[in-house]
Amino acid sequence: MNDQYMDVKPSNIKPPYAGAKAVVLLSGGMDSTTLLYNVLSNGYKAHALGFDYGQRHLKELAAAQKIATKARTPFKLISLASVHDNILSHAGSSQTNESVRVPHGRYDDESMKQTVVPNRNMMMLSIATSYAIVLKADIVAYAAHHGDHAIYPDCRHEFMESIHATMRICDWHPVSLYAPFREMRKENIAHHGKALGVPFDLTWSCYEGNDIHCGRCGTCVERKEAFVLSDVPDPTEYAA
Repeated sequence: MNDQYMDVKPSNIKPPYAGAKAVVLLSGGMDSTTLLYNVLSNGYKAHALGFDYGQRHLKELAAAQKIATKARTPFKLISLASVHDNILSHAGSSQTNESVRVPHGRYDDESMKQTVVPNRNMMMLSIATSYAIVLKADIVAYAAHHGDHAIYPDCRHEFMESIHATMRICDWHPVSLYAPFREMRKENIAHHGKALGVPFDLTWSCYEGNDIHCGRCGTCVERKEAFVLSDVPDPTEYAA
């Protein structure tokens, strides 16, 4: 798809006019936080959205609020409680069903599919698009990266290109999907975040909801590797 906002290079997007707005999906993790700072560095007025979809814990959303405050960015928390109670709680995902154990290990393991929440990202992007239309924003920024492709169907190119096309025609005000990390590995995102001054110490990745990162779940393993491979200091305290 030939569209400037689907370009994979995070440094080349420029606001089409002064005061341009962006809606950023901000989970509180290192990827979405780097994306927020990327959008701000390009001159956009950012509006961040976080989602409570009944996930295993809310530490990531608490982190998102702190990050948005530090970045002087408005932050809205959207509740999908009814969706969780009626649908997602019945899915076999460790993130929305407490009876399912959080798998440990690498993202490329078959067990990591237990972390998939059915259609989660499409729900979030749809709501973010509505918000962007209300704000007359140009883009919805989404931090899916190359490492997500193997496990998460709603992080793959086909999904992003399809929903991008839909966002362009779903209203009289066209909105574009900005997904600059879709071909980047997490270590590249860490390196980019360091250059942008991202407060990685405020971010939360762990699937477990303990006081510190567990160090064993898929996101912790990936987080550790990203800092090591990028040669960026890791401010995270891990249990293991």
